[in-house]
Amino acid sequence: MSVRGWVSLGPGVLRRTPAALVTGALAAGQELAWLAAHALTYPVGLLAEQGVLEDSRYRTDTLSPLTRGLILADIAAAGRPVVLVHGIGDNRSAFTVLRRTLRRRGFSRIVTVNYSPLTSDVRKAAAALAGHVERVCQLSGYEQVFLVGHSLGGIIARYYVQRLAGDARVSTLVTLGSPHAGSQLARVAPLLVGRQLRPNSELMRELAGPARCDTRFVAIYSDRDEVVVPYSSARLEHPDLSVTSLRVHGVGHLSLLVNSTVAHAIVAALTTERDRLADQPADGTPVPTGSC
Repeated sequence: MSVRGWVSLGPGVLRRTPAALVTGALAAGQELAWLAAHALTYPVGLLAEQGVLEDSRYRTDTLSPLTRGLILADIAAAGRPVVLVHGIGDNRSAFTVLRRTLRRRGFSRIVTVNYSPLTSDVRKAAAALAGHVERVCQLSGYEQVFLVGHSLGGIIARYYVQRLAGDARVSTLVTLGSPHAGSQLARVAPLLVGRQLRPNSELMRELAGPARCDTRFVAIYSDRDEVVVPYSSARLEHPDLSVTSLRVHGVGHLSLLVNSTVAHAIVAALTTERDRLADQPADGTPVPTGSC
């Protein structure tokens, strides 16, 4: 954004109501709190996962009502592995809260993927993800998985599904704050992969090209995402893809992983509730005409 553009934001900020300022401060506080909590769990995420596909729950009478309800309503969804792909510079510990939420809701096989924080190429990371998904399918006996990707993880997952024939293995891909149209912040990111995440980069043009893909996409994005700039870039629009875009209000980039509204939207996307999803805000607020 040009200097003139930044200056033009000034009057708008000054016109904000006290309530809006308080809401913004609370959202920023939540983002900082989650950042601090995640920093404490980050070292644990560096360790390899053990026994992630084991599932000894065969009796429904010993299960919680939510778990039992999912098994009875959609047994395929309950058993199908959910593969979680973290964002840039992160590891599997980012999904500590979300993973627990999915287990409470009845998903019995949840696995996470760690890739190098120094990853410089989305294509190579997507190829590695393909190998990981194949191993998950082999070990679990399922032919397909669910994919959930946060930030860069969503772009890696999308490239795998859309460009590497991953749609044969992935029934639904949910992305959280992923810069599908690039992010202006990537222009100043001190990482090599940042070049691929810029708007109109070679990678972005490749993903925007014609596609034959059977995977269903659910792109969840926030109007307060401070990493994806503008935030509407996390909305996925492609004429050849089956996409549902869901907007949440006032949730920071990292807080997408711990927000209850987002968690509910993810669960809905992975179960029989998917037919109720519409291209609208996940919090139920209307989208003004002409806005994202």
